[in-house]
Amino acid sequence: MKKLIAFIIVTGFLNASYSQTAYIPTAENLKNRQEFQDRKFGMFIHWGIYSLLADGEWVMFNKKIPYEKYSKIANEFYPHDFNANEWVQIAKAAGMKYITITSRHHDGFSMFNTKASSYNIMDATPYKKDPMKDLAAACKAEGLKLNFYYSLLDWGRKDYGFGKNIVNGRPEDTDWDSYINFMKTQLTELLTNYGDVVAGIWFDGDWERKTANWHYEEIYQLIHRLRPEVMISNNHHSDIKPGEDYQAFEKDLPGGNSHGWNSGGVSNLPLETCETINGAWGFNITDRNYKTSKALIQYLVKAAGHNANFLLNVGPQADGKIQQEFVDTLKKVGEWLQKNGESIYGTRGNVISTPEWGTVTQKDKKLFIHILNAPSQDFILLPRITQKVAGVQSFSSRQTLKWKQQPEGLFVYLPATALNETDEIIEVSVK
Repeated sequence: MKKLIAFIIVTGFLNASYSQTAYIPTAENLKNRQEFQDRKFGMFIHWGIYSLLADGEWVMFNKKIPYEKYSKIANEFYPHDFNANEWVQIAKAAGMKYITITSRHHDGFSMFNTKASSYNIMDATPYKKDPMKDLAAACKAEGLKLNFYYSLLDWGRKDYGFGKNIVNGRPEDTDWDSYINFMKTQLTELLTNYGDVVAGIWFDGDWERKTANWHYEEIYQLIHRLRPEVMISNNHHSDIKPGEDYQAFEKDLPGGNSHGWNSGGVSNLPLETCETINGAWGFNITDRNYKTSKALIQYLVKAAGHNANFLLNVGPQADGKIQQEFVDTLKKVGEWLQKNGESIYGTRGNVISTPEWGTVTQKDKKLFIHILNAPSQDFILLPRITQKVAGVQSFSSRQTLKWKQQPEGLFVYLPATALNETDEIIEVSVK
C-alpha cells in the first residue's frame, strides 16, 4: 500500500509538472502559424494618449512626469480624424497582410473598452468610442488579421508596484495577484469582444522585472482555452517559453543582437522582426530620421531570407492621422511588392547561409535569389542546392540566364541589371 501511495504521489507530481511545461498547439493554431508565415509583412501601430505629447511612447518615463499629472492628459485625447478604414487601406497599399496595435502600453492607458479599469479611452477621454472595434471591423472587411500588443508592465497601477523590489517572485508591499487578475480580465475582453479577426497577442515589458512570477502558465492557458487558434508572442528578449507560438525580435533580424536585447536563441517557431520607419515607435514630432523605401524593402527581403515576418511600425498622431511621410514611404514599398510579391509572400527562408550579396527565399519549386549588394564577381554560388535545377531567369525581364550546377552548388551568372537600384531578383526553377 505504501508503494502504491508513493507511486500515486510521484505520478501526480510528474503529471502536474508536465502540465506546467507541455504545450501542444491545436490544429487551428498550427494553421494560423502557417498562414502567419505566409503573410510576411505587417503594420505595427503604437498609438495612445502619449501621442498628444508628440515625444514617443516613453515620454512619461523619459521626462519623469508623475503619473498623477500624466494621467490627466487623457481628458484632452480626442482623435477626431481617426478612420479605421483609412488605416487599413494604407496597410493594404503597402502590401501588409496584418496589423498589430497597442491595446495598452507601459503608461497603463487602455485604448479599448474595458471593465477592468476606468483608465481607458471610453471612460477617461471625451472621445467615448472604441477604436479597436472599428479597426477589427475594417480588418475583417478587407481580409487582414489583427493582433493586440499588450504591455505587461505598468507605470501607474499600485498593484504592479513599479520600481519596487521583487521578493519571492512578486513586488514587495503590493497585491501582485490583483495585478495578474487585472491582466487576465483585460485579455479575456480582447479575445472575446472583437471577433475572429483577432489572431494574436503580442506581449511586451516582462524585461522590466525578469525575476517576477508572471504566472505565464495561467495567462497562456487562459488565452489558448478562450481561443485555441490565437498565437502568443512575447517580446521578452530571451528564449521561447512554453505556450508561446511565435518568436519576436526587436530591431534585429533573427540571430542578431545589435542592441544587446535579443539574447535568446532562434527557435523553430514562426519568427518576426519589428522595426520603425524613423527612430520612434510612438508619434515624435521632432524625429525626421526617416528610413528610405529602399532600406525598408531590403529589410523586408532580408527578414524573408531569415524565414521571418517583417512588422513595420507607424506612430499615428494624436488626431488619428498617420503622418504623410510614412504613408508616402509605405506606398513605395507596396508598389515594389505589387511587382515582386511572389518572391516574398508564402515563401520560406534559411535556404542557404546568408551571403554578403543578399539572400534567398523559396516557394514550392522556385528559388528567388535577391541581389542586394554588388557581388565581387560576375557570378554567385548557391551551396547546398541539391534539387536538380530546371532553369534560371531574371524575375523582372524573364531573360534566360547562364547557370551551371556542380557538386559544390549552383553557379548563376549575373545579368547586367544585377546592380539594380533596390533588389535584382533571379528566379531558379527546380524539379
